[in-house]
Amino acid sequence: MINNNQVENQLRAFGMSNVLLIEDLLQLQKKQGIDLGIVTSENEEITENYYPQFGIAIRNDAHKMSIYYDLFYCLERTVREIVSQTLSQSVNDAEDWWNLTNIPENIKNDVENRIQREKDSGVTIRSENELDYTTFGELSTIISSNWTLFGSIFSSKKAVEKVMNSLNTLRGPIAHCSMLADDEIIRLKLTIRDWFRLME
Repeated sequence: MINNNQVENQLRAFGMSNVLLIEDLLQLQKKQGIDLGIVTSENEEITENYYPQFGIAIRNDAHKMSIYYDLFYCLERTVREIVSQTLSQSVNDAEDWWNLTNIPENIKNDVENRIQREKDSGVTIRSENELDYTTFGELSTIISSNWTLFGSIFSSKKAVEKVMNSLNTLRGPIAHCSMLADDEIIRLKLTIRDWFRLME
């Protein structure tokens, strides 16, 4: 017959095993860059301490829009990665590709001003990479200005400009916390498909 001490020990061992398992899964999630759906203490803190202060309708809208923010975040980071890799591989000094490639002067000046504004504000700067300070529209201009390099990646310069322009328009409501209309959700999905089709 099992006594209370044995039950208590078994429960303690079970709890400890779960704690260790969750810790292992969190490490795996972080190391492999995959989402296993493990809620971190930071997520719990935000959920418990911050969300309750907002109305349920706003929280529901935020939840609906989060998938489109995630989608656009992945797309924009991918575009920046393609631009950065392509331009850095085109020069001898990959570290200084920003100054050694054909970036229009007005974009360089605007980027320099944005970096300085961020430094002057006293916040942690977002990046050491100038490309992270370009707008989505400027990324399109950089691609067009260096078409001799990007022409081997994309099928058509005009199509890239058209798709990037459409994505830039769709980005507005997402970046400025507005709801996307149903038609615009469809348009976003189709435009992202168009983007990847350009690289086929």
